[in-house]
Amino acid sequence: MNTLTRDDVRRAPKVLLHDHLDGGLRPQTIVELAAEIGHELPAADAESLGRWFVESADSGSLVRYLETFDHTVAVMQTAPALTRVARECVEDMVADGVVYAEVRYAPEQHVEEGLSLDEVVAAVQEGFDQGVAASGGRVVVRQLLTAMRHQARSMEIAELAIAWRDRGVAGFDIAGAEDGFPPTRHLDAFEYLQRENSHFTIHAGEAFGLPSIWQAIQWCGADRLGHGVRIVDDITVADDGSVELGRLAAYVRDSRIPLEMCPRSNVQTGAAASIAEHPIGLLTRLRFRVTVNTDNRLMSQTSMTEEMTGLVEAFGYGLEDLRWFTINAMKSAFLPFDERLAIIDDVIKPGYAELISAAG
Repeated sequence: MNTLTRDDVRRAPKVLLHDHLDGGLRPQTIVELAAEIGHELPAADAESLGRWFVESADSGSLVRYLETFDHTVAVMQTAPALTRVARECVEDMVADGVVYAEVRYAPEQHVEEGLSLDEVVAAVQEGFDQGVAASGGRVVVRQLLTAMRHQARSMEIAELAIAWRDRGVAGFDIAGAEDGFPPTRHLDAFEYLQRENSHFTIHAGEAFGLPSIWQAIQWCGADRLGHGVRIVDDITVADDGSVELGRLAAYVRDSRIPLEMCPRSNVQTGAAASIAEHPIGLLTRLRFRVTVNTDNRLMSQTSMTEEMTGLVEAFGYGLEDLRWFTINAMKSAFLPFDERLAIIDDVIKPGYAELISAAG
């Protein structure tokens, strides 16, 4: 088969599980929203601002990477702004060929101008609804509500996720600097969600190693791992190419715990040296439940098309491989089983069959 082009990849159905709303704004939108509230930006025009975000995020430091969010969060403090950002997020995903997406953000970061947590979620949902309606239903979008691991509001956010779970919120997440802020600090929130038969993912194994992953799974009961890239620290590849999995890595693979992998973001934050050297190649070969994600589309100047094209170029993947990643992600979505199955059978499989047939 010929090497896939970027356009081939763009046309393929995609599923996105790890995408931050406040990391995916259009630069022009930031410029316009900042002008409305008098927020000073590091660059005046959209093109320069977009470049600033990428360069700042490219520093190789997760802490510096996270600083870029000061500007996006600053312009997301009113209901109209949140609705606009959410609507544009859906528009951008439809253009990117995404058929199902879970988009996460931390409601507690959007209350500086007086919105209640409930009003924040309602404003985002309004934007998602507008975007989905405008697409003619070509995409299904759900919210994931994130608590910040260095704060103490995780129980409040978990309760918010349950209150909204039949109105657009599919689950819960914790994010922020891993080192020094273990997920076990939020055990009460995770136990509450388990008692409520709810779903949650935990950012783990991005900037910090195996203890973070172990705690997320064995103490907190995470359904999925946000990033999880450091699970490779528990895998030994011998000189002859033979592979030995440690106990934790074997558990993650055997249990089919989904890894929400974000290659470009990991290269930016120093978790991987390059796409070609990213552990996603080894983990895919070992058939972990690998999924491909964007993390922060603005900071990484990326999209699902860019992420998958990068993997095609680095590892020689074809349409069957991209289909595997996509079905992995849909199987791992926080959506009822029958709805997941319908998207796999009615959208993903026919979409890839058509592309494979055309490429044949």
